[in-house]
Amino acid sequence: IRRVRDTVEQLAGSDVNVLITGESGTGKEVVARAIHDTSGRRNRRLLAINCASFSQELLSNELFGHEREAYTGACRVHIGLLESADGGTLLFDEIGDMPFPMQARLLRVIQEKEIVRVGGTRPVPVDVRFLSATNMDLAKLLQVGRFREDLFYRLNVVHIHLPRLCERRDDIPLLATHFLGRCAAQKEGAGLAGLTDEAMERISTYAFPGNVRELENLVQRAAALAKGARIGLGDLPPHVAEGPAFRFERPDGMRTLEDLEDEYIQWVLERVGNNKSQAARILGIDRVSLYRRLKRI
Repeated sequence: IRRVRDTVEQLAGSDVNVLITGESGTGKEVVARAIHDTSGRRNRRLLAINCASFSQELLSNELFGHEREAYTGACRVHIGLLESADGGTLLFDEIGDMPFPMQARLLRVIQEKEIVRVGGTRPVPVDVRFLSATNMDLAKLLQVGRFREDLFYRLNVVHIHLPRLCERRDDIPLLATHFLGRCAAQKEGAGLAGLTDEAMERISTYAFPGNVRELENLVQRAAALAKGARIGLGDLPPHVAEGPAFRFERPDGMRTLEDLEDEYIQWVLERVGNNKSQAARILGIDRVSLYRRLKRI
């Protein structure tokens, strides 16, 4: 995370495009906001669009806008996000889900710095800095032809990767304290002095498949329901408070590496509600490998 912060600071005053990768909930939009707020565009708008939330036609309309009478029901000119972000920053969230034909149009905007509204013929100049975020492996999408290589290199001038929360467990107490302070500022759990040692130890060993976002939600919930001066184990959600943390120490002696792998796979599956796609991402293997291992267990 210090390296991420250093990179953001080094980008201050720069206008290069940045690709931010990491699992859902790791803070990609927070990093995008930090990049914008330290740039020369900080006094202009930062607009975000989730590419996975729109069909190709709607995405085109949202990005480029349309002219009056461009299609049935278009009774006035609609200014798209690219024009609205002129002079500022546009964040493409879930860029890996952008339809392939739209990728070519976006590439042209980056190269020519102009757009043409749907139903229009007149080019409109735009000055936009592009940030992109994804939880997908764009390199794999390139290999299977789902993402344009030329667009990838235009967007990936600087790459920032955000680690999973379970890879930075030392940050969990710091983040939990930070989120508790935010709750107090919002008058939720204002009288709380913190977490008990037992509660802090439990959340520090929890897998957090939802990453930082899940931790924030957990603290908000605990602050709202806490009965004592500190958040205790009983104030945590049942799946966190009651679920035993995974440890290598076992009372029945040593295990083989294969046994530990099998047990860890089962533990991860329980924590993500048996979502095999999510479990495979956490384990760092593909779903085929996961299914193969499950048949063995």
